Amino acid sequence: MALRALLLLDIDGVLRDVAGSYRRAIADTVEHYSGWRPDARAIDALKAEGLWNNDWQAAEELLHRRRKAAGGFALPPFAALVEVFSGFYFGGDPAADPLTWHGHIRDEPLLVTTDFFHQLSAAGIGWGFVSGAEPSSARFVLERRLELVLPPLLAMGDAPDKPDPTGFLQLAEQLAQAGDRPLTRLPVAYIGDTVADVMTVVRARQVRPELSLKALAVLPPHVARAEPAIAAAYGRRLRDAGGDRVLTRIDQLTPSTLLDWLGCP
Repeated sequence: MALRALLLLDIDGVLRDVAGSYRRAIADTVEHYSGWRPDARAIDALKAEGLWNNDWQAAEELLHRRRKAAGGFALPPFAALVEVFSGFYFGGDPAADPLTWHGHIRDEPLLVTTDFFHQLSAAGIGWGFVSGAEPSSARFVLERRLELVLPPLLAMGDAPDKPDPTGFLQLAEQLAQAGDRPLTRLPVAYIGDTVADVMTVVRARQVRPELSLKALAVLPPHVARAEPAIAAAYGRRLRDAGGDRVLTRIDQLTPSTLLDWLGCP
């Protein structure tokens, strides 16, 4: 089938639940250095600022703020913080065989199935991934767990961190070329779970106003499971940042609904 549209996806909070892994590693790292453990609300509040998509930097910023508020501890060198974080998250060498890992990455429930991507392809929707996760972590979930073959991926280090739109636009161009369609004639949606993800699309529109770009967002599972007032407030932040649609669950996104939202005949 001819290419009709593009869907680019974040990974964390969209394809897998990272409340017990990446976000747990943030809390573990901050507690390791400060003795204070940030709860989910503190991490969500930081992420809502739209500047801390990189979880290493998020942990560092929480430490800066805790030290300013309470003092009493030395801030670690960034390289040491990354090593401690990786120890909690991977529980082994990130470059080694995933079978040797014993960290929090082993506790990430999947939120989609492989069939979801087969359905997208069958509907003429090209897809790929723009994620702030380490390449080894991203490939683990895409290739090992979802069994996708050579999935189009831009991960940490492949492009500037979101909300910089460089990576998003770069991958969209690559997918359009692979489908032998000009990007200017393809509607493109990106779905993530943070303000930074929404802002990526907002900034991409500023760079490429001639493109048809939609910012979709989904509540991360730990927020969707929270009390209604917390979930509603999180959803408002995503809409206020520029989200065109905010979903409560990723399974609300189907090929037919996506094509309808994008205005595809």
